[in-house]
Amino acid sequence: MTTCPWSLSGYTSRISTMWNARRTRCGRTPTTLKLFWDYLDWAKLAWTDVGLGQLARFMAWLRRHEPDVLSFGEATIRRRETTINTILAAVNSFYEFHERLGSLPVFERYRFGVRPSNANKPFLHHITKGQPVRTCLVKARSQHRLPRTLATEEIEALLGACTHVRDQLLLCLLRDTGMRIGQVLGLRHADMVSWDNLIRIVPRTNANQARTKSTEERVVDVFPSLMALYTRYLLEEYGELDNDYVFVNLWDGRIGAPMTYATVVAFFQRLQHRTGIYARAHILRHTHASELIPTRKWVVAYVAERLGHVNIGTTGIYLHLQNADMKAALEEYAARRRGTAHDT
Repeated sequence: MTTCPWSLSGYTSRISTMWNARRTRCGRTPTTLKLFWDYLDWAKLAWTDVGLGQLARFMAWLRRHEPDVLSFGEATIRRRETTINTILAAVNSFYEFHERLGSLPVFERYRFGVRPSNANKPFLHHITKGQPVRTCLVKARSQHRLPRTLATEEIEALLGACTHVRDQLLLCLLRDTGMRIGQVLGLRHADMVSWDNLIRIVPRTNANQARTKSTEERVVDVFPSLMALYTRYLLEEYGELDNDYVFVNLWDGRIGAPMTYATVVAFFQRLQHRTGIYARAHILRHTHASELIPTRKWVVAYVAERLGHVNIGTTGIYLHLQNADMKAALEEYAARRRGTAHDT
């Protein structure tokens, strides 16, 4: 039976109480060190007998172990690589703490190498420059995750679940412009240039703490249908309200006050309850960018400018081509070759 080291200091009961309290609040057991102790019980190991090989086996256990289930085929992966690395980091910190106390002999868990060159330098780069970089020897390979997007049918379902024109305008604005939610919440009526179908994004101090993130003013072209929806919103719901913010509280909270981040989060939670679709403001930003690039009419530089990316490399996360995109590009290339052959 594995002995918990916290019992040496009388911490066992307090840790157990804390785990039970969190289990009651969240409906699930916490991860990190408790999972490591579950593994030690499962492997019949003492915490003082763990070495590099056992950490590697623990990582495999995190990937596929299912308590009280006997698997006859290939087990499915239960946790993401980033989650596994978070758990391993907590275990490494635990052992490093006891090594510094002198209650445990040191075993090698890291390698040291030269810091790779990178255009993005940390704030204290001038202090850490030249120092070796510590890397975990046991570490899961992080997988590149594509940005989460919404299908056209899902967006239509979300729009259909909206009970107010203001909410429809908010969704359409996020979908059709790719603006950040802070930029949307900071919009003033003077920023909506309806006669020219464009929106100005102006960095300013907002009463609702909304942030544009950018430091320079820029414009975003929009569809006439979006401006028509904005006009309908003013006529049917905004009415005689004296406020220069576009998105304000009209039914709940302090009427006329600009909408806040918390109000938008609550709005998307209500939509999820009605439709079963998980959606957030930034997912609609991802959706907009991901729909522009496969058209092959928008190069990455155009998309970066529309999204307000200072570094064009940030826009590269949207360059995920599907098989249909590759097939269409090949057919277009073949058509150009046939046309060239006929010309000659």
